[in-house]
Amino acid sequence: MCERRAENLMRPSQHIDKVMHAQSKEEKEKNRLRLSTSIVAVRWLALQGCAFRGNDESLSSSNRGNFLELVKAFAKMNIEIDEVVLENAPKIAQYIAPEIQKEILHIMANRVRQMVREKVGDKYFCILVDEARDISKREQMAIILRFVNNHGILTERFFAIKSVSDTTSMNLKNEISNVLVHHDLHVKKIRGQGYDGASNMRGAWNGLQALFLKDCPYAYYVHCFAHRLQLTLVSAAKDVSVIWEFFSHLDNIVNIVTSSTKRIAELHTAQRNEIEYMLSIGERDSGNDANQIGNLQRAGATRWSSHYDSVKSLIGMYTATCKVFEVLSDYSPNGRVKAEVRGIYRNMEVKVFCSRNEIDVPDLDCLYKIGRSCRQTTIEHHYHFDVFNAAIDFILMELNTRFNESSVELLSLSTALGPKNSFDSFNSDDICKLAKKFYPGDFTDQEIVALEYELIHYKLDVMQNLKVSTLVELCQQLTESGRSSVNVMLTRLIHLVLTLPVSTATTERAFSAMKHVKTALRNKMEDDFLADCLTLYIERDLLNYIDVNSIIDEFYVLKSRRTQLR
Repeated sequence: MCERRAENLMRPSQHIDKVMHAQSKEEKEKNRLRLSTSIVAVRWLALQGCAFRGNDESLSSSNRGNFLELVKAFAKMNIEIDEVVLENAPKIAQYIAPEIQKEILHIMANRVRQMVREKVGDKYFCILVDEARDISKREQMAIILRFVNNHGILTERFFAIKSVSDTTSMNLKNEISNVLVHHDLHVKKIRGQGYDGASNMRGAWNGLQALFLKDCPYAYYVHCFAHRLQLTLVSAAKDVSVIWEFFSHLDNIVNIVTSSTKRIAELHTAQRNEIEYMLSIGERDSGNDANQIGNLQRAGATRWSSHYDSVKSLIGMYTATCKVFEVLSDYSPNGRVKAEVRGIYRNMEVKVFCSRNEIDVPDLDCLYKIGRSCRQTTIEHHYHFDVFNAAIDFILMELNTRFNESSVELLSLSTALGPKNSFDSFNSDDICKLAKKFYPGDFTDQEIVALEYELIHYKLDVMQNLKVSTLVELCQQLTESGRSSVNVMLTRLIHLVLTLPVSTATTERAFSAMKHVKTALRNKMEDDFLADCLTLYIERDLLNYIDVNSIIDEFYVLKSRRTQLR
């Protein structure tokens, strides 16, 4: 017995600590594989904007939800995964609980935000902000960062979305500031503000842009170019009485016809009969997509093109729409509906005044011509002065309020840097004025003098050798070619100008993504969960740089775990 004990003692591989260590290593590998499977499932669902949980996740359920079903699919494809996940995993280390899923998602979303923050660095940036309601009628505010990265490339990145119950300018300012402070982004570094033109944001005295200007005098506000005309037109449609009356009647017509499937079917039947008749008499051309059956379009609240489409649809289906109203006026179920339909139909009918067939007395022929001429003059005067001129005056007034003199001058001077048409708009005086007047805190007097000398070199060398057409391309070429080290002041000024916002399209795309992520079936999503899902869904290209093993390591150190992962 002593001999055997001596032999065992001389075999280190049989020692109890070695055996325990080997078992522990095997368990760690299983835990990591199990957690890796959950991480890959969470990442895939987040990238596709899919729901995580199911209505019934019990073992007896035929559909346990996207997450668990995806883990089951992985298990069917790989024996090693099948041996360690779901029912084959210990109860304390299954890594499938909803809290674990959200924790994994939050780690990945934070990594993406950190990457965006690192790309901004200590450079100047712009904030693009917009608000919209989600499916649960909660007001959401999206925050986008616009900046020029280290390669001279203009970049816009989704950064945060916040639920705001109070949409006053002060509350929005506090919410945005809290997000920036949390990620160590200084308000003093803001060099531009981009909003869609809402009054609580563009107000000259108490608007959001005015509040940020108090903290940073160079955070210039520029109205979204993509909305500048359409919003003024929509305002004209609301505030010019004659135009409002027209679109009010148009909305009533559309509402009456599209309020039931039976009426829509009657409209389609009337269109079909009209098209067949017009084709039979040769008044319509046949061909692909030439004679489509359509519906009346409703005018939207923020898109002027929708107003145009609504008018165009009624013109194209005018005869068919009249047929529907004639049927409704005769066969409506009660008197109230009949009176409503007939009242709207009267506003829609083409009225014929002084019909030529009604004039039978030759002596009245001259009177008829004079009356017709007077009526035409009156109609022309009405539409030209009462409608057209009134609308144009209102639109000009709206444009002036949305684009003040300061922002117009800033944008005008900035065009002097543009390389379009072989630097046709280049003007050294305007460029120096731009730096002196709008960015005095970013350039000292000595740097302004240096900028003047740089512009001479820029005109003689850079403008002749670089073949670019946009300011973005120019900035990238200067950075990549190393010329930025020569034209330091000029490159810095170009960065500042590029930081100025021109459109809030990125925020619009963020809200489009929100509609895909937060659906009617997911209308109870928590704010933090929604923000994490949107971050991964929108900035999916950054997620590709995150390694699964690094997520496991952070998951391990985030909280004290009962299981070993490393």
